[in-house]
Amino acid sequence: MIKLNKNIFKKALLAGFFSAFTIGILTILTYKSALGLFLATSFGSSMVLLFGFPESPFAQPKNVFFGHLITALVGVIFVNLIPLPIYISIALAVGIGIFFMILFNVVHPPAGGNPIMVIIGSVSFDYLILPIISGCIIIISLAILINKFILKKKYPLK
Repeated sequence: MIKLNKNIFKKALLAGFFSAFTIGILTILTYKSALGLFLATSFGSSMVLLFGFPESPFAQPKNVFFGHLITALVGVIFVNLIPLPIYISIALAVGIGIFFMILFNVVHPPAGGNPIMVIIGSVSFDYLILPIISGCIIIISLAILINKFILKKKYPLK
């Protein structure tokens, strides 16, 4: 028989609920308004850190924002300015994106997938504003409000 730890159950339930809430807001903004695109697939993985493990250095606002921005920018540069076969572009862009996240100390593991999404989607530089910058501002703002004021956690750490 599986023994259920009440603390883990509560943590998982709250993380799932607030992740669904946050992605729900981005989804409504994307599909029920004329404001533009607010969803990036990598934001789903960001929810794991922001609401499941907000104490992680990888979940801190600076890492979330700049991790997503840097890796998406690398992908956009490859898709728009570097004419290589897709299988080479994706591999190089992921590696270079990770290099820059580590170099600038803004590692956010979910952002490592951004170059793949950007290159496969063949997006333009506008993608950096909607959904990357705008979406990051929304998810970070909600993470601060929810973690700090509702869940009473020390977030952000700095």
